[in-house]
Amino acid sequence: MAHINRKYIDSHWLIFVIKGLTAILIGGYTLFSPYRSLSSVVTTVGIFLLSFSIIEFVNALYRARQKTGWAVSVCLAIIDAVIALALLFTADQDVSWHLYLIAGYTFVRGFAEIVSGFRATVDPTDRFTWVFSGMIGAIMGIVILNSNEFFIRYFGVYLLILGTCALFYGVHNRAQKIEDKVARKEAAEKAAKTRKAHAKKARKVARRTK
Repeated sequence: MAHINRKYIDSHWLIFVIKGLTAILIGGYTLFSPYRSLSSVVTTVGIFLLSFSIIEFVNALYRARQKTGWAVSVCLAIIDAVIALALLFTADQDVSWHLYLIAGYTFVRGFAEIVSGFRATVDPTDRFTWVFSGMIGAIMGIVILNSNEFFIRYFGVYLLILGTCALFYGVHNRAQKIEDKVARKEAAEKAAKTRKAHAKKARKVARRTK
């Protein structure tokens, strides 16, 4: 069983599945849809980040109920909401504003994923998943910063990778929890058998001493 610290990455597996599907959907839209006006695409990205924020707030409520810490989830939700609103309310602004905003968001999120991957789990699969996603985010942040008006396409690539990693982690985390549950059940049954054996041995010793 992998030891998972009670941090952001230990959230409910379904949260990651929902976020992964959402990221893949919007990433596919921004990357493969016919290019329209930048303002319409930026609005779509803003709505996407706003949905990310809502999902993260729900995650914070879940974590607060499970007493596993909600501060990280709330911080991520606030960041997503701030960037989303900044995009939605400035959709008609100059392209450089959106470029800097999305580049900064992508780089910061990528860096946060790298930190989470190294600090939140010792499972090699989970660690590789989030470190890989984080490295892509950090690289894409730099690429977006140095790109032209088609920077939204690069952001779409990042969303596809982020969504795939989140989806994979959610499924893998679910499998881990099932394995942990089976392992705990087997350990409990083994402990019960050991207690019964010790009790039986103690009764035998008690009979001999009478």
